[in-house]
Amino acid sequence: MTTNRRITRAVPAALLGVVLALSLAACSGDGYETNCGLDQCTVTFDRGATASASVLGIEAKLIEVQGQTATFEVAGEQIGLTVGQAATEVGNFLVSLESLTETQAAIQISVA
Repeated sequence: MTTNRRITRAVPAALLGVVLALSLAACSGDGYETNCGLDQCTVTFDRGATASASVLGIEAKLIEVQGQTATFEVAGEQIGLTVGQAATEVGNFLVSLESLTETQAAIQISVA
């Protein structure tokens, strides 16, 4: 195999590794933190913060919490979720409430 062919094959493999590493990274912003895999993300919002996170090509934000129900806006649609409830379909995504504490609300968003 020639050197040019080895380089031609190595470059795409290296770029794929960089893209995968970046897509699996955890990020945070003012009032939220994300932890993403290839086809799902968990977004943890601070209760009381006005924050939105961009994950998997859509926006998600915590609207309000009343009792055991948290209302989120995901991909422009408002949904009310409770812990343990089956995932709700929003467009091409499944959304579920992972946890709800006195200080945070965490949702999981995955590709349907």
